[in-house]
Parts: sequence; C-alpha cells; structure tokens
Amino acid sequence: MFDPSQTTPRLFAVPCGVDFPRALVDGLSQRFADQPPEALARVELILNTERMQRRVRQLFDSGPARLVPRVSLLSGLSKQANLRGLPPALPPLRRRLELSQLIAKLLDAQPDLAARSSLYDLSDSLAELIDEMQSEGVTTDQIRALDVSDMSGHWKRAQDFIGIADQFVEMHEGALDVNARQRQVVLDLIAEWEHTPPQHPIILAGSTGSRGTTLLLMEAIARLPQGAVVLPGFDFDQPEDVWDSLADGLVAEDHPQYRFFKLMRDLDLRPRDIRAWVNTKPVSPPRNKLISLALRPAPVTDAWMTEGPHLTELDQATGALTLIEAASPRNEALAIALRLRQAAENGQTAALITPDRMLTRQVSAALDRWNILPDDSAGLPLQLSPPGRFLRHVADLFCRPLQADMLLTLLKHPLTNSGESRGHHLKQTRELELSLRKYGPPFPDENSLRKFGLTRGAIPEWAEWVATTFTGREISGPLILTDWVATLRATAEKIARGYQHSDAGELWDKKAGRKALEIFEELEAEAPHGGEMTARDFADLLGALLSQGEVRDRDAPYGSIMIWGTLEARVQGADLVILGGLNEGSWPEAASPDPWLNRKLRHEAGLLLPERRIGLSAHDFQQAVAAPEVWLTRAIRSEEADTVPSRWLNRMTNLLGGLPDQGGQAALSAMRMRGQVWLDWASVLDAPLPSPLSPRPSPRPPVAARPRRLTVTEIPKLIRDPYAIYAKHVLRLKPVDPLLQEPDALLRGTIIHKVLEDFIKSAQEQPETLTARAFIEQSQRVLEAEVPWPVARTLWLTRLKKVAEDFVAGERERQLRARPSGFEKSGQVRLDPLDFEIAAKADRIDVDERGMLHLYDYKTGDPPSEKQQKSFEKQLLIETAMAEQGAFEDYGAARVERSLYIGLKPPVKEVAAPILDEPPAKVWEELRSLIEAYFDAEQGYSSRRMVHRDDFAGDYDHLARYGEWDRSSDPVPEDLT
Repeated sequence: MFDPSQTTPRLFAVPCGVDFPRALVDGLSQRFADQPPEALARVELILNTERMQRRVRQLFDSGPARLVPRVSLLSGLSKQANLRGLPPALPPLRRRLELSQLIAKLLDAQPDLAARSSLYDLSDSLAELIDEMQSEGVTTDQIRALDVSDMSGHWKRAQDFIGIADQFVEMHEGALDVNARQRQVVLDLIAEWEHTPPQHPIILAGSTGSRGTTLLLMEAIARLPQGAVVLPGFDFDQPEDVWDSLADGLVAEDHPQYRFFKLMRDLDLRPRDIRAWVNTKPVSPPRNKLISLALRPAPVTDAWMTEGPHLTELDQATGALTLIEAASPRNEALAIALRLRQAAENGQTAALITPDRMLTRQVSAALDRWNILPDDSAGLPLQLSPPGRFLRHVADLFCRPLQADMLLTLLKHPLTNSGESRGHHLKQTRELELSLRKYGPPFPDENSLRKFGLTRGAIPEWAEWVATTFTGREISGPLILTDWVATLRATAEKIARGYQHSDAGELWDKKAGRKALEIFEELEAEAPHGGEMTARDFADLLGALLSQGEVRDRDAPYGSIMIWGTLEARVQGADLVILGGLNEGSWPEAASPDPWLNRKLRHEAGLLLPERRIGLSAHDFQQAVAAPEVWLTRAIRSEEADTVPSRWLNRMTNLLGGLPDQGGQAALSAMRMRGQVWLDWASVLDAPLPSPLSPRPSPRPPVAARPRRLTVTEIPKLIRDPYAIYAKHVLRLKPVDPLLQEPDALLRGTIIHKVLEDFIKSAQEQPETLTARAFIEQSQRVLEAEVPWPVARTLWLTRLKKVAEDFVAGERERQLRARPSGFEKSGQVRLDPLDFEIAAKADRIDVDERGMLHLYDYKTGDPPSEKQQKSFEKQLLIETAMAEQGAFEDYGAARVERSLYIGLKPPVKEVAAPILDEPPAKVWEELRSLIEAYFDAEQGYSSRRMVHRDDFAGDYDHLARYGEWDRSSDPVPEDLT
C-alpha cells in the first residue's frame, strides 16, 4: 500500500469541510483500486469512536461489493490485553467506592482538610487525576518531586490526598486500572513492533492524539513500514511560522491545531510533510482561510494586520453563513427550531451542534409543536428517565420521614403498581389524595393509612399495601452498601408490582429500564467494596451513578433532523449545521477547577493543561464551521446577565469588521441580516394574539340560585368581596386544600383555641390549676399531640409562654364576672320573612348569676378595632344579635351583657364589641337589609367591592381576572340564567 523505501513517518490529513469518514473510505478505495480483492482485507483500520466505526461500515456496505478492512477501535485494545495475559482491569465503580472509603478515613482523621459533604466530589476528582496520570505515564513520585517554593497548607493537603493513590495501588498489587492497562498494552505493542514490525497496512484514523497513550500509539503506527495516521480537520492554510509559535504549550494549548503540532514535533516532521489523504477539496476554501486566520494563537494575532488585507472572496467565504444574535435563549431556540422545521420540509439533513443541553431541550420543546422529534445523540439522562426518577424517589424514603407529597409522588409515578390493576390503583390514589388534603395527616403513618382503608369505597388490600410498603422506611444509622442495595431493590420492586403482586411490574422493562437494571446490577456486584454509609450518602451515590447513564431513542420520526454533541460532529456530516450556544462558558465550556495542581505544576509534571478541552472544542468548531451551510447562534443575554460571545465567534466577527476594503464589514452585515429575518419570524411565532381585557365582574344570577345560608364569618366577605360568595355558593367552587400541610395561621388558630378550651375546662374542675404554669403545661401537651413540626411547636409554645401571665390574670377577672358554659357552640337562626339562615359557632359563652351571656372570640392576631367592627368586621356583633334571637339552643333568647375579642398576640389585648353604639336590634335590621339587597335580581356580586388593602389576595381573584382591571374600574353587571 505504501512505498516501503520511505523511512520517515507517514502522516496524512483531511482538511476541514471534508466529510472525514467518506474521505477515509474513498482514499482506501483509490489506493487499492488496482490491487487484488484480498489486499484491502489485509488492512487493519483503527478508529477512535464507535460512531466513526458505524459510519465507515455503512459506507463500505453501500457498495460496490468487495472485501473490507479489519475495523477495530482504540478501546478494543483491551482484547489484546486479554490475549497477552494482563490481569482484568479494575471496574471503575469499584475504584470509585474504594477511593471514597480512603478519602473518608482521611477526612475522619483530619476533619479540617475538607467538608464531609464533598466526599464523592473529591473521590471523582481524584479518580480523574489518577486516570490522567496513568494515561500520561506520570507517577505520584514525580508529582511529589515538583519544585514548589511556597510550601503552603494547600500543597500539603493536596499531597495528602494524592498519597491516597499509593494506598489504592497497594490495595490492588498487580492489578491495573482501565487506563493503566491500556497504556501497558500500547507499550507492549510498541516493544513488539520494534523487533518484528508488522508487514500489513495499519492505519489509525480520526484521532487528534489528545491523550498520552493514544499519542504514543499514533507515533508508533506512523513509523511502521506499512503504517499511517490520518488526521481529521488539518489546517493546510496555516503558515509555518504560525506552526512554530505553538511550541509553548502553556500558551498554545487552546489552539485547535496544537495536538497536530505536538505529534509532528515528536515525529520530527514539518507541516509540509503532511500529505492530503484524498484530493477532495473543502466546501469553501475561502472560508477555511478566513477561519484559519481568525483562530491564530494569541501571540501572533498581529498577523491579522499583515495577512488580513490579502484575504479575498470574503463574500464567498461567508455567503453560506448566518449569524443569529438573539435577545434571549428562548428566542435563539425558536429561531433554530424554525430553521430545522424548514429543513425537515425540504428534505435537508440538518444538525444542531452544541454542548449546551439546556438549549437542546428548548429546541426540542419548540419542535414538538410541529410533531418533529429530532434524533438526539445524547439521549435522555438516565436519572431523568422514569426508572431513574423512580429509584431516586424510593431511595429518598430512607432519608427522611414520610410526608404526604413524597407518598403521592411515588403513588402517581407511572412505574408504581404498573401491572394489571393500575386503574384501580390510580382511583384509590386519587381518593387518598383528597383525604390527605382535607384531613391530613402531613406525615402519614400505618395507622392513618389503614384507617383510610376502612372508609367508603376504599380497597382494604390496597391501603394495607401502602401502609406496609411506604411507611417506616426512614433509616437513621449507617448500613453497609450491600444492605442498602438489597433494601432498595426489594422496596422498588415491591412498589412496582403493586398491591396484587400479580407480576413484576415494568420497572426493568423497555430501554430505560434495561439500562437502569444494568447499572443497578453493576452496583450490586461492586457493593461489597463500598463500606458503610448513611441513607443520604447512598441516595447521593445512586443519583451520581444514574447521571452517568443515558437512554437514546433510535427510532426518531425525523432521522434527518439531528442534535449532536461536538464529538459527533467530527465523524458525521449534514447539509445544514447549526452551531448553537456560542457564548463563553458554554462553547467553549469553562475549564473545571483543579483542586490538586495549578497549570504550571501540571505542565511540569507532564499532565494535561485545563486548556486541552478548550483546544479540542476549538478544533470541533473549526471543523463544523466549514460545513456547506452554517448557522452561528448565541443569546446576547441569559436569564441573569449579559453574555460574552465565544472567543472564536468574537475573533471571526472582529476580523471581518476590520477588513472594510475586502468587503468584510458588508459580509458581516449580510450574515446578521440573514439571521435577523429568522429572529423576526420567531418573534411573530410567540407573539400573543390581541384579546380584549376582561371587565370587573358583577354577576347577577337568578334569585332562586342565590345562597340561602351563610355563616357569620362570611358576612364580612359578603361586604368586602361579594364575588367570593358567588363563586363559592352559586358556582360551588371551593379552593383545593394544599397537599403538604404547613403550620400556617389557620392551624395555629385551631391549636390555640384547643389549648384555651382544654385549659379552662381543666380549671373549672380544679380551680387551683388556673395558673400560668398549668397553662404552659397544657400548651405543651396539646402541641406535642397535635403539631408534628418541631420548629412550629417551639415557636408557638414560646408565643404562648409570653401571654401566659396576662391571659391567666384576665381569665381570673372573666370568671369573677361569669361562669364558662359553652365552647365552640353552634347556632343558627332564620331571617324572617326572608328564606335565609345565618349560622355561627361561638368560641366561648359564659353565663353570669343573672343569666346574662358573655360572648368571647379568640384572635391569634390583632383583634379588630371598634371602628372596624362598626363598618365591616361585624362577626361578634352579629353573634350577639343571634344570641338574643335564640340562635344558641342551650341558652334561649337570653340577653347579652358583654361581647369581647381577646387578642392572644403579646401583649394580650381585649377589645369589646360596641354593643351600646351598635345594639343587637340595629345590627339585626342592618343584616336583614344586607341579605335582602342580594335577593334583588338587580344586585350583582361585585368583585373586590370594598377590600381594606390592595394587597389582599382573594381565593377567586384569578377567576374574576383581577389584574386585567383594577379598583378604579367600574363593575360590569352580567345577568346569568
């Protein structure tokens, strides 16, 4: 295949803008066109990714019929390791678990080194460092020998952590990690080839040599008698002096061609020694020259001044480029989605390339409105798939007490009770939710769930299954990982099977389930190496493992519309390429901080610099921007702040803007104009349709449909916000109770009312207990029994302690006036001649020696003033009038001597109802007039008629479309039938 007399290493390359897999196949076909069929079959072709391998095989399979090369992967060298007798590689999960234990011991011995919560992050980071050291052939001794003049505490801590690598190696003497094993295989191959070099062609294609082990193999293959390396995206337009400027890795590591320079330097080659693999021309040679000049390394960007004026055909270079500078990420996603939709209609292959997963999700959501499901190479993270979410929810049961929202989240999950009885399960879940919303408890237990099973319509077997499966799962102490895994699997499968246990459910079914089972079985296999951990640590570990998996649907309806990461863009081509999210921090991604070594120390030790990833991203950009049609998109502002354009986009636009004589500014303006057209279309796509504002409602239902009964607490609402009465009693709409009960003001009032009632009843039986101490003790007993929130119990008890002395002193005076007689007394009375009933529940009724009544109403906040009671807050005045009308059956039509609000907000405040200024007879007539007014067909139930504060939030304001009108708007009556 190659001239055996050539003694120099063979490096070939394919320029940017040429479909690399197709060029690779075409080059092989051309070189073997005149040779016998079996000659091609003797070629050993080594590729860097499975995607590249699939594409090359597809191209060979498309014809003509022929023998094909032996295609393998770089990762396939592990097969040769098996044949060479190397021990199996340590599973990465086992290493992670063992490193976590070693770091945990170090943190226990030296707690000041790092926070315990960072345990798994530190183990992951240290594992990555060990991987890199093995791949680059760096030992811990080399790192310890680094010259660090300032022996700071940080360097000492870093050395302590890095020393864990030695402990890990001692634990597995003779064993190898994946990267160490790979490097050993390469070293063995190189040693073997030095003695007996293979005579058949060996070609390594598609790799850039970014890792040390791969670079060693590339150099060895290039030196073989029939060996060659084919480089992707080589910049043939870059001058030699620019290549020479890449010698300093500390400066040039982020340049897209740096890895090729490093390979050439190691092989003692010059750029002119790199030959083209095929004669295929790039899509746009002028564009390649423009991008090459724009991406020059920072020290030689002055070349723009000298080489820029010689750039020609800028209109051709940018004619197929479109620049989108959107106002927000959403606008960017909409514009991209519109262009992808057009590509689908025209039958174009189109690919969105971006490392920004948030952008890809927004684009996918926008495409969904047209039923376009793109082929996303990244798929769905396993932790966000139904099995992933399910397993994480189950693991959460072990971490904290069961709450109503936790229970219902699991009960409603599609994998819960996923057998034949799913329909009955969902019906029971709905009934349980309504019960929990209305009656609680906020922390369901076995007794409360079994009690639900006795209610009408409930299935006792289902309630028993819920009670025994979901409650009591909290585990406070540590367990060994084997027990955690077994407990999680048993619990998850029991929940998935359901209450009839007829089958195994669907937890491990379909692609996501099978992937989750694969990861779970790996965790089961390596669990003996995990040691002890808490429930929260186990849940964090499970989430981290699930986040590393992905589920991909290969049966997308639009195979021509694709979403790629930057890696996929290296091996596949499309008619339209959209480079999205071109902002700093996104593309390129910000370099991850290294907790161990700074840039200088990494360079001295022979490790990779943080800028390596930036250089790889730059190379991906240089290849992708050379496609036939390219969109460059970015958002000017994110949700939080203005963004900074990607350095590569910034360089390109600055270069074009500085070449007005060559048409650079005009070309840049044309790129932006083409993008603005699509941005304008995107703005129209989401523009709201004009609709008239709703008026302030004042519905007038038929008199027969109007309420015939109200409670006394609803009378202020009828005065202030009649629309709420209409919505509740005419439309019969009730606010849904919150799922997760909170210790709010309503519950606080209920609890304090019970405390006062129990305390006064106890004091009646034992007068000596009418003391502040007894009051506090009674408060503690009620709070312990009725309030499951420790913080709320503490706060409310503190509040009751502050009012204890004042309340007891006032109570002694109240009991000298009258004897407590009734608590929470219900009463009702009809308004004659109207067909209407008023109902009330008095907090407390006392009776004095003359048989007169004393009415008390407790308020946990500030009681209403006399002025407020005269105008709006007429609850106690109406109760007084009702009592004199005989509303409370046990007392008859007795006279009310006194009505009083008792405010329990420190300090205790008593506000009397103005029954002298507002006598019961007058209040009764005013009430009759108010109710009678709403029996008039012309009287409407106006929204927010007389609210006392603008920030008042009514339960039915959204129904009244409040916000489309304000308090200055006139109510618009509407007759209803």
